[in-house]
Amino acid sequence: MTTRRITLAVLDMAGTTVTDGGLVDAAFLDALTTVDIPADDPGNPERVRYVHDTMGQSKIEVFRHLLGDEQRAQAALAGFEVSIRQRIDDGDVAPLPGAVEAFAALHQRHVRVCLTTGFTAETQQRIIDRLGWDHLVDAALAPGPGVRGRPSPDLVLAAMLRLGVDDVRDVAVVGDTTSDLWCGHHAGAGIVAGVLTGAHDRDTLAGAPHTHIVDTVADLPQLVDLYGA
Repeated sequence: MTTRRITLAVLDMAGTTVTDGGLVDAAFLDALTTVDIPADDPGNPERVRYVHDTMGQSKIEVFRHLLGDEQRAQAALAGFEVSIRQRIDDGDVAPLPGAVEAFAALHQRHVRVCLTTGFTAETQQRIIDRLGWDHLVDAALAPGPGVRGRPSPDLVLAAMLRLGVDDVRDVAVVGDTTSDLWCGHHAGAGIVAGVLTGAHDRDTLAGAPHTHIVDTVADLPQLVDLYGA
C-alpha cells in the first residue's frame, strides 16, 4: 500500500499567516460609508457580527448579502478595497509569529505553498508585496471569474491545477475560520486544520469538518510529518 504524503499546503492569509490588526473591521465600516451607511448606524454592530461569522469568504458575497443590491455591493467593495489598501500601505499587516518559518519548513519537506484569501487578487498581491513574500510562496489565489470563494472548494482545486498536484488527499488546507475548513472538506483535502490565531475560536472551528485544530500555522510541519505514518 502506498503511503500518502502532503505535497501542497493551501494556507489562508489574514488570521492564519498574516495579522490584520483589526483592519478588516475598520475597512468594512469605511466601505459602508460609501453607500451612505454612517459608522455610527445602529445596525452596524449586527453587520460586523455577520462579517466575523463569514470571515474567510469572498468579500463581494458578504456585501451582497448585507446590502441586497448588486450596485451597492460593488460600490461597497470598491470602498473596502480603497480603505484596506491604504491600511496595508500604512503597515497595518505583519506576518503572524511562525508563519515565515512554516513556509521554510514546508519547503524543506518538498511541500509547495499556496496562499489564499477572501480579498481581491489585487489586495492579496499588495499584502504579499508589503511583506516581501513573493519569493517565499509558490502561488497565491483569490476568488475571481471561474473561481468561487470559500466555502466552495474552488481555491483548493485551482491551487492543485496551478501547482500540478494530482491527488487532493496530498493537500493540507489551513485557516482560522469555518469557511476555510468547509473549503478544505468540500475539496477532500487530506489535512483540514483550523488555527486559533484569527477570527474563530476553538468551539466555533470544532463545529466545522476538520482533521485538526492547532494553535498556529507553525504546527503544520509536524502534522505533515505525521500524515500517512
